[in-house]
Amino acid sequence: MSAADHGREALQADAAALGLSLAPEAADRLLAYLQLLAKWNATYNLTAVRDPVLMRTQHLADCLAVVPSLRRRSAAGRPARILDVGSGGGLPGVVLASVDPAWDVTCVDAVGKKAAFVRQVAAELTLPNLHAVHARVEALAPQSFGVVTARAFATLVDFTRLTRPLLAPDGVWMAMKGQRPEAEIAALGQDIDVFHVEPLRVPGLDAERCLVWMRVR
Repeated sequence: MSAADHGREALQADAAALGLSLAPEAADRLLAYLQLLAKWNATYNLTAVRDPVLMRTQHLADCLAVVPSLRRRSAAGRPARILDVGSGGGLPGVVLASVDPAWDVTCVDAVGKKAAFVRQVAAELTLPNLHAVHARVEALAPQSFGVVTARAFATLVDFTRLTRPLLAPDGVWMAMKGQRPEAEIAALGQDIDVFHVEPLRVPGLDAERCLVWMRVR
């Protein structure tokens, strides 16, 4: 078995462990994304993880773990526009856009080279539903995203405060966290409703993960 076939098989196994049926073209896009990430990382330092196997687990599987939950929200009638704040090299934004073409995903980052990388990914992988913006999130004009997400971006207080003008009236925040952030939840104002803290199990990753779902009360 070639290295490419092995990587594809391993990725499909990760997806299956998460209850996902990953289309072959989506798997190929995700593996091509990892190759681009590794290539650009040599110059632009997009991620501290450099081992291909660890990248698949800590980046792809970690982000794929949120897909079932996000699909349930989408099925409930939530708008398909997603904003990924502090996206860095495109996590989770690139993964989400690669898996579901119905999701229109915008990645925003204050570092120009990271936004440029996501634009390159969108072009090379032919993802018209993936966009990149080079800006500080608080400088963006008010918009209306159905889901605003972030992975290791800031505290919940700062995350919700900085992005509130970008949230649709019936939108939700989806914060990707490690351990359940009790102190951060307690620090939120009374106007923020933490309506669900969802534990996640990431295949191959021996670490706690959770999603903190929030909305304006």
